[in-house]
Amino acid sequence: MNTQTANSPAALDNEEMLLVLHQSLTKKRVLIVDRHSPARDSLRLMLGALGVTAVHGAGSSAEVIRQVKGNRFDIILSDFVLDDGRDGQQLLEELRHAHLIALGTVYMIITSERSYTNVVALAELAPDDYLIKPFTSEQLQARLVRAIYKKHVLRKIYEQIERGALQEAIAACDRVIQQQPVYQYDALRFKGELLHQLGRTAEAEVVYRRVLEGRVVPWAKMGLATALRDRNALEEAEQLADQVIQEAPEFLSAYDFLASVHEAQGKLKEAQQVLQRAADASPHNTLRQRLVGDVAARNKDLLAAERAYGKVIARNKGSSLRTVDDYANLSRVLIERGDVDASRKISAEMKREWRGDKQAELAALVAESLCLDLEGAGDKAQAIVAQAIALQQQVDAEAAEKGRHVSQRLSVDLAHACYATGHAEAAQQIMRQVAAENNEDPHLLDHITSVFEKTGQPDAGRALLDQVSKQIVDLNNKGVIAARNGDLEGSVELLIQAVEQVPNLQFLVNAAKAIFSLLERKGWDNELAARGLDYLQRAQRKDRKSPKVASARELYVAVARKHGIDIDPG
Repeated sequence: MNTQTANSPAALDNEEMLLVLHQSLTKKRVLIVDRHSPARDSLRLMLGALGVTAVHGAGSSAEVIRQVKGNRFDIILSDFVLDDGRDGQQLLEELRHAHLIALGTVYMIITSERSYTNVVALAELAPDDYLIKPFTSEQLQARLVRAIYKKHVLRKIYEQIERGALQEAIAACDRVIQQQPVYQYDALRFKGELLHQLGRTAEAEVVYRRVLEGRVVPWAKMGLATALRDRNALEEAEQLADQVIQEAPEFLSAYDFLASVHEAQGKLKEAQQVLQRAADASPHNTLRQRLVGDVAARNKDLLAAERAYGKVIARNKGSSLRTVDDYANLSRVLIERGDVDASRKISAEMKREWRGDKQAELAALVAESLCLDLEGAGDKAQAIVAQAIALQQQVDAEAAEKGRHVSQRLSVDLAHACYATGHAEAAQQIMRQVAAENNEDPHLLDHITSVFEKTGQPDAGRALLDQVSKQIVDLNNKGVIAARNGDLEGSVELLIQAVEQVPNLQFLVNAAKAIFSLLERKGWDNELAARGLDYLQRAQRKDRKSPKVASARELYVAVARKHGIDIDPG
């Protein structure tokens, strides 16, 4: 701890800093989240007394999502109990997951029950603070100033992360660790996560072990468990996650992690059981409910999958996390169970909820064709599949034009419908493309395999996946060999060709890195740089947390800075 006297220069600096922070509070933009209008008005008056005038209010989760998309808030004050069964902690997780609020935004939860604070304190994405009702304006001011000061100390870390300069963010972590010991654990947590994101697993492991030498906290144990899993020490990772669950049962991300370890071990039943325990403890968390549905479907527990997907749809209405896939997932399970009436009801609901959305129209056509096929109405099913194939071309064109994500699961479902109705050539083409573009997604490959099994052609499925895998290796090797031989121009040309044929994560990253390496050596070229950045952003949309993507982003930042180019924040 800092032992300087009150009259020391550092102490005076801190006093001056606190004064500046008190003054800066008046300039902050605040969002109050509470389902009761009088409560929002009361808090608005309290903030007004502190000189804060830029105050917005939201009475529902949907309104929060709308407001944060249109405004950048410095502070969000959220009641714990929200309008739709969710709570303030889950809202925070949703906002962070969808990247709707900045790391520098102060997020504070207000609750009338002290027991909630224990759960909040253990959460993987913990709020910056919480207030127990009732509280005074002085208490609110003190908590806000403290939270703002912490954000100020960590601001360089946030800035570098949001720019994608992860190596510089690690350097910023080290400066905080050395200069601000009060916040060293916050910086160590960021450092461990950044090292892991860059694929530097051994270094991340050292950071987490260092934390655990001084303080036993769930997040550090989970960070260490993640590092162990990534170097395939699955049993050790499993043991650590079990410890966290026993010591801190409220730390629900430990259950998600343990389920992923069980799945890597081939223990699908255990993975489903662990996820279900977490879902029962946090029934309004739709991200976890979706995971339960996915693993239950892979485990052929169709009733559990139906329940989980149904909960996702019911609780995601109005949420930024809702997807057409949620309806397609449930419809698929219902068809597999033979309940065509229920599947048709879900399709009708989907068309209402997603009126005018072409992917929703496509999902409804696919589901209806499979229902008709199950009922023995082959001719009708064939006609609808023909419509679906034509519509998919529109969906793909629209997505390419607007830079949107096309549901890969839905594409596999369309291939299933094609196989079921005799459109084998179209089905083969779809399967080959989806497998090639998603060759690093084991769950999607499992979905492809299951369709081949359902349509009575497991050998054909294995052969197709083997052919795709060989094609990817051959295409990649050409570009990589050219780069190793010093032919960067040739490598870029070959990898661009590979991306145009198969825009999967591996080729997008490799092509982006080859382009940025060429720009580093030959000088900046706006057209080529724009292509490299497009590839990088497409890779980020596929998997933002991938170490490969982080490495490509690092290279882009370094090369752009070298040539004095403003960095795109994407």
